[in-house]
Amino acid sequence: MLTTRRPAKVAPWKIEVVRELKELFQKYPVVGVADITGIPTAPLQAIRRRLRDRIVFKVAKKTLILKALEQLGVDKGRVEPYLRGTVMLMFTDMNPFKLYKLLESEKVAIEAKPGQVASKEIVVPEGPTDITPGPMLGVLGRLKIPYEVRGGKVYIKKSTVVAKPGDVISPELASILLKLNIKPFEIGVEPLAVYDRGVVIPREALRLDIESFKRELVDAAGEALRLAVGISYVEIPEVASLAILEAVREATALAEATAIPTPDFIEVALRRALLEGMLVVAALGEKARDLGLEPIQTTRVTAPAEERREEKEEEKREEEEERREEVDISAGLESLFGF
Repeated sequence: MLTTRRPAKVAPWKIEVVRELKELFQKYPVVGVADITGIPTAPLQAIRRRLRDRIVFKVAKKTLILKALEQLGVDKGRVEPYLRGTVMLMFTDMNPFKLYKLLESEKVAIEAKPGQVASKEIVVPEGPTDITPGPMLGVLGRLKIPYEVRGGKVYIKKSTVVAKPGDVISPELASILLKLNIKPFEIGVEPLAVYDRGVVIPREALRLDIESFKRELVDAAGEALRLAVGISYVEIPEVASLAILEAVREATALAEATAIPTPDFIEVALRRALLEGMLVVAALGEKARDLGLEPIQTTRVTAPAEERREEKEEEKREEEEERREEVDISAGLESLFGF
């Protein structure tokens, strides 16, 4: 006799969870996936309370999450590798990177426990402690932490590295860290991945070095500006002003190199010639008089670069000084070159 198997009846609560998940997936464009296994209930609930206005948290079984994705027509194979342990989903409108940074800021420091593996270097700092002499002195000695007793309390004489990344925390080290109120571990919700409008971003890609990114952005902007100046892309106001300054600089350099008697360069050329002549006379010393060269007397010699930096509001004063200098320059040229 043939018998037919009746389909297994699905529990109503599972149907309700799948329905809620589908609504949340449809409402929010960004979904974080985290494994909260091992996170104590108290700090986890505190984080959820603080962020409930910005994130909707939902703990659900892996099978129900996959069922909801399947009914929505989402490729569940891309998300399934990140559904590990006790899965908590975080639904939000935030940018994935802002979500990750926000959750990182919510981590809290906790005490070390025996058997934990250090994720970073643990240091016992130099300074006073509340430890009184007793059995703990032996622990400090075995951990090679230098100390002395001051005023009836233990004083750490030198900052000491007591654990490196990968080291297992021993019971003795855990006890001394507890006594010193050193909390070397952090606990919080860290996404394994974030699903953003069909794109899955793994945790490694969510960790951004903001300062490094800023430096790279500034460098790139500088390179772009230099390129724009180089090709004279003057549609950009900043490029136009820089291009004009560069053109003036190059024109001035060309005039100086070829001795082109432009109105702006004649005075500069005379000043430079005078200055170079004075340097020659000074280098010759007493031999200058034997050659018929007399030291040049001037009231003021201004280097070209310095002259260009003078303020426009001083032009009237400069004109008066220049008239006096012309006399000195003529006398100097006569004594130096004999005309």
